[in-house]
Amino acid sequence: MTVGFIGGKFLPLHLGHVYAITYASSMVDELYVILSHSELRDSELCLDTKMDYIPANIRLRWLSQLTKDMPHVKIIAIEDDQDNDNYNWAEGAHLIKQKIGKPIDYVFSSENGYNDIFKELYPTSKHILIDPMRTHVNISATAIRKEGVFRHWEFIPTIVRPYFVKKIVVVGTESCGKSTLTRNLAKIYNTTYVSEYGRTFCEELGGCDGILVSEDYQKIAYGHKIEEFKGIEQANKLVFIDTEAIVTQFYSNLYNDEHQPVLDEMAKLQDYDLWLLLEPDVKWVDDGLRVHGEETVRDQNNHHLKAILKRHNIEYHLLKGSYENRLTGAMELIEPLL
Repeated sequence: MTVGFIGGKFLPLHLGHVYAITYASSMVDELYVILSHSELRDSELCLDTKMDYIPANIRLRWLSQLTKDMPHVKIIAIEDDQDNDNYNWAEGAHLIKQKIGKPIDYVFSSENGYNDIFKELYPTSKHILIDPMRTHVNISATAIRKEGVFRHWEFIPTIVRPYFVKKIVVVGTESCGKSTLTRNLAKIYNTTYVSEYGRTFCEELGGCDGILVSEDYQKIAYGHKIEEFKGIEQANKLVFIDTEAIVTQFYSNLYNDEHQPVLDEMAKLQDYDLWLLLEPDVKWVDDGLRVHGEETVRDQNNHHLKAILKRHNIEYHLLKGSYENRLTGAMELIEPLL
């Protein structure tokens, strides 16, 4: 049985890594993929770049997802507390040999510069170079960190992309244009969007006014969150989300006069990159589910929602005016995220 290993920080995992791991796996009976990580060292690599430090458990998860259908490939994480200037290669090699626990026939890498150190540390192993000139996959993790993930999006594996997707949530009261703006932005940026699940839920019940009961709002919030996860998994850099748990709480107060602590807890766990709040200054449209079309009531509801957002310390951007103004205003706020 031939045994080999390939190591790295995978910060982030990219298609060059995928190629190397897959190629190496075809050359041995058993391949070990070593995630070598140190929060100190890895954080240093991300300083003054366009990428934040990525926790080791996230990178380990990516490698696990990548190789889950490759039974002869094993993933091992090895942690140390060293920085980049003082990394102890000999100690690292000792830990790798200890973890693998059997003779290592091949050591794989893409770096010619490792020849001497590998010859010293793995004298009975053969160093195999995989795509050292990057002719098959012309990318490096250094370039991605330096220039940004979105600039090299085509080299980011499908399993990795959801981690980097920027989440833009659109909120507001009845008939303020949330659905229209969410759909239009998704079209422009060629990505996914998440519809307001409360509307879907009501339509499944028949759409009659006054039929929601207390526990329905919890189902709506949970159902909406599931749809968010689906949208993020398929997204192209951005995902646009119509409504979230705070607005669901707002509707619970409005329609059923009930405050639900579970929705507050869900709201605390939310993590959106951009909040867009739409003023209710477009024409109110009666779609069979809306019931608060009077101008004074619309204003009161709008102030109430803003007060709730303030209590949750949400920093939102206000969009108002014509549908064109809302669209262009949103795009101006979105572009810096890219």
